[in-house]
Amino acid sequence: MATAGKRQTRFHGRVEGQGLCARPGCEAPGEFRAPAGRGPSSDGPGSWRWLCLDHIREFNSGYNYFEGMSSEEIERAQTPYGGWDRETRAFATGGGDRPPPWADFADPLDAIGARFRRAAAQEASRADGRELSAADRKSLQVLGLAVDTDRRQLRQRYADLVRRYHPDRNGGDRSHEKALQAVIEAYTQLKSRPAFA
Repeated sequence: MATAGKRQTRFHGRVEGQGLCARPGCEAPGEFRAPAGRGPSSDGPGSWRWLCLDHIREFNSGYNYFEGMSSEEIERAQTPYGGWDRETRAFATGGGDRPPPWADFADPLDAIGARFRRAAAQEASRADGRELSAADRKSLQVLGLAVDTDRRQLRQRYADLVRRYHPDRNGGDRSHEKALQAVIEAYTQLKSRPAFA
């Protein structure tokens, strides 16, 4: 919490050290970014100028994106597809997502990194070179098994899960019937596949 008289440094959008306000005659620091020209250019958002808090508020209250546009241009910009006709740069090559290239990216909850590890694990190939179909991979996930699982491990995991979910082993509790059915279907699909022969 800021004390009285102390300048609030975490104001939304504030960037310190940008020099003085761009408004002529203003001696306050320019810490808030405002567009200097109209609209985005083909290779970036355009040029910027830095304004103080009072002048950025004044700028924002009077800013009109559509100023100077004809009625046809305004209508084109307001359609649901407005802007989609412009070519954008590709974020990934080879048709798939790749992990972020930056080394110092902070992801303390592992929200983004986990996605890429899961995708890489799903696409991993077996050490023995045997092919797995998408259905095979999905069935392995249902059973909680790795792609390199052999036939003995597959049977052992199936037996463990049937014991866990079967109503006869749970005092007649039928709340796990869907899970049991998914396990049976996954095992049935995998047991005859060449990778587990």
